[in-house]
Amino acid sequence: MNTTVHEGEILTDRYDDWRLYAGVRTRRVMAFFIDYVIVALLTIPFAVVIFLLGIITLGLGWMLFTILVPLLALSYVAFTMGGDKQATVGMQMMDIRLERTDGKRVDPLLAVVHSVLFWAGNVLLSPLILLATLVLDRKRTIHDLLLGTVIVRADI
Repeated sequence: MNTTVHEGEILTDRYDDWRLYAGVRTRRVMAFFIDYVIVALLTIPFAVVIFLLGIITLGLGWMLFTILVPLLALSYVAFTMGGDKQATVGMQMMDIRLERTDGKRVDPLLAVVHSVLFWAGNVLLSPLILLATLVLDRKRTIHDLLLGTVIVRADI
């Protein structure tokens, strides 16, 4: 527990409050599924545009299909998790948000790196890597630990 003394008053670290992490693991999983559906739905109109572009360009435009989903997902994360609320739409619905442990704001680049490390960890080490939340402090994942971030309840 990090404590400091300021004018005779003992102050504890905000992140030592267990209420910030109550139910975070379940909320995080639910937020992931909600965001997954949102990105899938956002893909539909862009896929139609790319399909029409492919017809106009005699098939060359269809090469954009290879980057459509990753580009759309990373843009979604950058503008939502890297935005003012520091949470994707799914995270907002589950009342959680991403915070930096140094107190600074999450910027779009950090949000994208957070997402890329999440997917890279799952691809390279299997989804079992998410079991780290059972043993790491503050229910963090490996990519949270590497980036100095934590998922907390937004309603606390």
